[in-house]
Amino acid sequence: MTVKQIPDYDLEEMIVVTAPGQLRALADPLRGTLLDLLLERAATVTEMALAVDRPKSTVAYHVNLLVDAGLLRVVRTRRVRAIEERYYGRVARTIYIGALHRDEDKQIVSSINGLAQAAAEAAPAHAIDDLRCTLVHARIPREEVRNFWAAVLELARQFAQIPRAGDQVYGFAAGLLFKAAGLIPSNPEPPGIVVHWAYLTGEWTASAMIAALTFSIIAVIRNLIVRML
Repeated sequence: MTVKQIPDYDLEEMIVVTAPGQLRALADPLRGTLLDLLLERAATVTEMALAVDRPKSTVAYHVNLLVDAGLLRVVRTRRVRAIEERYYGRVARTIYIGALHRDEDKQIVSSINGLAQAAAEAAPAHAIDDLRCTLVHARIPREEVRNFWAAVLELARQFAQIPRAGDQVYGFAAGLLFKAAGLIPSNPEPPGIVVHWAYLTGEWTASAMIAALTFSIIAVIRNLIVRML
């Protein structure tokens, strides 16, 4: 059986962005939504405008900004009568904000908080008791932070590739972050880095990752956490 590629166009696995223009493009909520939609498949401006319920002219403006910032590109075209339709896609599956040294650049991205967005989108799922989450704290060395986060990114990629079915939209959110205090020292040796790990799933209507979340993903996460503890 042929497995359908998601999204339906070729793209890089990851790009690192640090340029002010790229950071400003990412900081806008509507542009972030458009980027998420295009993780599902390539789309025209008209299709994106219908998906976000915004005027076509507004979406076209934001799409052009993303193209100029090097975050979107035309992946294919189609001739409809005398009009050439352009289908846009992301340049990379993961857009990673690199190390920023200028205060003005840090200020630009200060509003980008995926976990806060996921928490807000999870409210309807929590209300109907269709929310799955876990929270674990561990004192681990920095190199293990990198290794574990790489495993999380791979898990997110697997989630995005689950064959589409049904009519329910699910979201997958993950965070690995520094926690200042709150754990009892395990031994007298110098402590490593205390991190906070959480994943959250629930209704995520703005997400392009449309899938039925399977128990196998939860099992993988649990196994990863067990190995880390």
